Amino acid sequence: MAAASSLANRLEDALPQTQCTRCGYADCRAYAEAIAADEADVNRCPPGGAEGVLRLSRVAGRAASPLDPDCGFEAARAVAVVDEDACIGCALCLKACPVDAIVGAGKRMHTVIEVLCTGCELCLPVCPVDCIAMVGVSGEATGWNAWSAEQADVSRSRYAEHRRREAGDARTALAAAAATSDASKRRAVAAAVARARSARTTS
Repeated sequence: MAAASSLANRLEDALPQTQCTRCGYADCRAYAEAIAADEADVNRCPPGGAEGVLRLSRVAGRAASPLDPDCGFEAARAVAVVDEDACIGCALCLKACPVDAIVGAGKRMHTVIEVLCTGCELCLPVCPVDCIAMVGVSGEATGWNAWSAEQADVSRSRYAEHRRREAGDARTALAAAAATSDASKRRAVAAAVARARSARTTS
């Protein structure tokens, strides 16, 4: 178990941390764990490109193979850009961004912080007015040639913070629901006691 965890850690370090889910897993960590458990091949990360496959193959001790086309293709790095005139401020993209690279507020125009965007494209399908486009920023450079270890580290850190915030929001929502439920129960008990007292008084 410890060996598998150590291998997963090293495999995760070889991934670009875009958290794009194109590999078919929830995030880069989940994909790394699947490779370590021999449940996934090393060729399922388009953002890492051919270089990424080589890195993963070296760590996993497996032969490299071409990128799985079912996961996508290696391409120039792109970042999301919001059409400010078309944005309706629905805030759905804020929730979808795994690294919190989009800023804005409900019913207000949103914008993308370019240097933080991983190009994951997860904001595209949730936008109800299709006001987000992907714009290339790396020229002809693709895969790890269009990305850096420093950018990957920043993305991993921001994704971890995003998950912590989401977990905190979920705990707050559960606590609020529990409090509402408790209050409803107290009101129901009080009403039942009041009815019982009223019945005794009139009998």
